[in-house]
Amino acid sequence: MSASDHHQQPHPSFEILGGGLQRFFPSLTHLTRPYNPFPFITWNRHVETIFASFFRSTPDVTLRRQCLRTKDGGSVSLDWVSGDDRRLLPHAPLLILLPGLTGGSGDSYVRHMLVRARSKGWRVVVFNSRGCGDSPVTTPQFYSASFLGDMHEVVSHVSDRYPNANLYGVGWSLGANILVRYLGQESHNCPLSGAVSLCNPFNLVVSDEDFRKGFNKIYDKALSSALCKIFKKHALLFEDIGGEYNIPMVANAKSVREFDDGLTLSFGFKSVDDYYFNSSSSDSIKHVQTPLLCIQAENDPIAPSRGIPREDIKENPNCLLVVTSKGGHLGWVAGDEAPLGAPWTDPLVIDFLQYLETEAAKAPQTCSNSGDNKETLQSVV
Repeated sequence: MSASDHHQQPHPSFEILGGGLQRFFPSLTHLTRPYNPFPFITWNRHVETIFASFFRSTPDVTLRRQCLRTKDGGSVSLDWVSGDDRRLLPHAPLLILLPGLTGGSGDSYVRHMLVRARSKGWRVVVFNSRGCGDSPVTTPQFYSASFLGDMHEVVSHVSDRYPNANLYGVGWSLGANILVRYLGQESHNCPLSGAVSLCNPFNLVVSDEDFRKGFNKIYDKALSSALCKIFKKHALLFEDIGGEYNIPMVANAKSVREFDDGLTLSFGFKSVDDYYFNSSSSDSIKHVQTPLLCIQAENDPIAPSRGIPREDIKENPNCLLVVTSKGGHLGWVAGDEAPLGAPWTDPLVIDFLQYLETEAAKAPQTCSNSGDNKETLQSVV
C-alpha cells in the first residue's frame, strides 16, 4: 500500500462502517468519489426502482443450463456461460450468483454482473432456485427463506466440479438474505472465499412491516402474483398433501405475507411471524467468518435501512457496509453507465472480489472447498 492510500477517505455521500473497514477500504477506490444519482429518474425511490426493473438493458449472453437434482428429489437450475469450459482454466475464480425473489438468470442486474465478472476472467454460474428462472418444482418443498439445503448442495457440487478454484458468492435481495444466512451457518467452515450482499432485507419482520404500507403494496401485489403463478404451475404436486399446507390460500394469495402464511407450517414454524423472525439474516452477521461486503440504499423501499444490523457489522472484522443515499431497490441508477447500463454497484463489487482473489492467490488454501455439512434449508426474497 502506498503512502497516499493511507490518506484516502470515504466520500461523505456514503455511510461506510464495519470491522473490516481498514482491511477492505483501500481496494475500493470508487468510494473516494461522490455518489452521483442520475437526474430526474432518481428523485423518487419508487421511480428509480421501477425504471431499473423495466428499462435497464439486459446483456445478451448464451447460457448452458444444468439441472441439479437435490437429495430430497428436488431440482434447481444452474446456468453457466456457454463456452467457458474451453475458454477458462480449471482454477479460474468461480462466482455463484443468487437472484432475488422469483428472479433468475434472465434478470438484467444478474446479467450485468455476469458479463462484468466474465470480462475479468471469472467463471460465473447463476443459481436459479426451485421454480424460479423456469427451474422445475419436482417436490412439495417450495421456495423459502428458511431453507438453505439447496445452497449447501449447489456449493458442494460446484466445488467438486472445480476443486482448484476459489469460490465466491453474490446475492441480491432475498438471495442476499439466503447467502448471508449460509455464511453465518457455515462460519469457520465456509467453503466460500468471499461474498457480496446487495439490497438485503436482513430483518424480514421489519421488511414485512414496511411491505404493507403505502406504495409498497404495489410491489407486494406484483411479487405475490409471481409467486402464485409459480405455485399454480406446479399445484398438482401439492394436491392431497393435507395438513400443513393451506393450498387455497397459497394459490390465491394477494400478498407475500398471505402466500408465506399458507406455507409457513410446512416449514416447521408456528406462524408467519415466527418464520420471518427465524429466517432473517440479521442475526447471522455475528457468525460470519468470510470476507463480506454489504451494499444497501438508504431509501430502499423493500429492504429498510433500519433493519441493517449495523452494530454487528461494526463488531465483525470480516464485514464492511456501504450505504448509498439513493438507489431504491435493485436500482442504483448512477455512475458511468447510467441510466440504461449496469448498476453503479457492479464495479465496486468486482473490485472487492478481485482484491480477495489477489489476496487468496498470495496465501495457500488452509481448508478445502468441502460441502460435507449439508443441512436442509431454503430460500425466500
